[in-house]
Amino acid sequence: MLPSGYIPLILIAIICIVYILGIVNAAHAVMHVHSSRGAIAWSISLITFPWFAIPLYWVLGRSKFKGYAEILHLAYVEHQGLVRQAYGEILKFKVAPSSQFQPLQKLAEKLTPIPFTSGNRVELLINGEQTYDAMLGAIASANNYILLQSYIIHDDQVGNRFRQALITKAKQGISIYFLYDEIGSQKLSRGYIKSLRQNGVGVSAFYSTKGRGNRFQINFRNHRKILIVDGEVAFVGGLNIGEEYLGQGTHLSPWRDTHTMVRGSAVQCLQTTFLGDWYWATRTIPEVCWQVKPEPQDNQTVFVFPTGPADILQGCTLFFVCAINLARDRLWIASPYFVPDDSILIALKLAAIRGVDVRIMLPNRPDHLLVYLCSFSYYVEMQAVGVKLYRYQPGFMHQKVILIDGAMAGVGTVNLDNRSFFLNFEVMVFVAGMSFIHDVEQMMQADFNCCRLVELKEYDQKSWWFKLATRISRLLAPVL
Repeated sequence: MLPSGYIPLILIAIICIVYILGIVNAAHAVMHVHSSRGAIAWSISLITFPWFAIPLYWVLGRSKFKGYAEILHLAYVEHQGLVRQAYGEILKFKVAPSSQFQPLQKLAEKLTPIPFTSGNRVELLINGEQTYDAMLGAIASANNYILLQSYIIHDDQVGNRFRQALITKAKQGISIYFLYDEIGSQKLSRGYIKSLRQNGVGVSAFYSTKGRGNRFQINFRNHRKILIVDGEVAFVGGLNIGEEYLGQGTHLSPWRDTHTMVRGSAVQCLQTTFLGDWYWATRTIPEVCWQVKPEPQDNQTVFVFPTGPADILQGCTLFFVCAINLARDRLWIASPYFVPDDSILIALKLAAIRGVDVRIMLPNRPDHLLVYLCSFSYYVEMQAVGVKLYRYQPGFMHQKVILIDGAMAGVGTVNLDNRSFFLNFEVMVFVAGMSFIHDVEQMMQADFNCCRLVELKEYDQKSWWFKLATRISRLLAPVL
């Protein structure tokens, strides 16, 4: 037992060590946090309240995911022949978009090896029933393999429909690879996963905490939702797998979401995205089909754009800023969350000042209170320049859609918030095809008809406490 005289000295030593750690971590934040506002907030907190801030910073502070890019490079080195074959098939369908979007193409070439491709057909799936019926139908028709990735999958009626569908195909000898995010799907039972594995389905978590330096970084997520069957048809969009996406068992009902069904060369582009994630998780590459089956009837130009915290450049932000700046007449965006960074805000304001019809559709009902409150903090500056904000009324609106003029539309997993732009692995499908754009326009117009246009006086009439809460939540925007 230590003499009582040593205890104060030990306490002083511990306090000094903690404050030194706070200073060291504050320096790290200044050097590595992506926004100056976030760096200031972290550094002040780490120096002032190190006991509380240090563990938070270790869990939430980083915006770069370590090891992923290096592992993909390793895969490239080990499987050069396969990579050349895959991209060789895709590049046969490389195409330039219209002159309006050539700056976007030049940017895309700096951000990803995936090109704009021709020979595609993309169809809208505008609710859970359409989406799940189409996905389960594609699974039932599989002849060779199934690749399935979801951020969330629930062990409920819908989740069990998918489990049984996968098990049925596995028993027929179909190769199946199922990837889920271990944080998004933390409630998924071990029994669910065990039953899949026992019946021949390959299952893996993404393991966002895998690798040196990622152990405590639970703030990263793989938010992608992809299904690929036989290299012929793919699905991507906003829906995870569970009853709530049908509006069942949730106070947010009815649920409004959008997915897409893709055929043509873009399927192989989505396939490269899935295989990169699967290789990170398992260090294996499934045998898949790289032969493109083009869709000459629609022949839509499509760009598959995967982004994530392992990117060297802030690809998601750069691409969206460029796309917003290219809008001439119309920019319609639907997102369940609106917590943009300064560059997105400036681009939206400039578009409205140029005379572009800028509309942003948000849900009226919150599923995450802080994110919901934060969106109110942008009302004044958005409406001052003519950006129109709409609140979707019937239930919870979860779709992620962007429409640029009458020329390009995007559907995928990216929300208009810092998490999607900096912390999540995401994927969008951008389409330049008249039939698809017309369908998106009709869909969004119907959704706007279910919305209420927000008036500034509504915010002005809110209580001082509510306004304070919105400003505080905005300070937390970098980690929301």
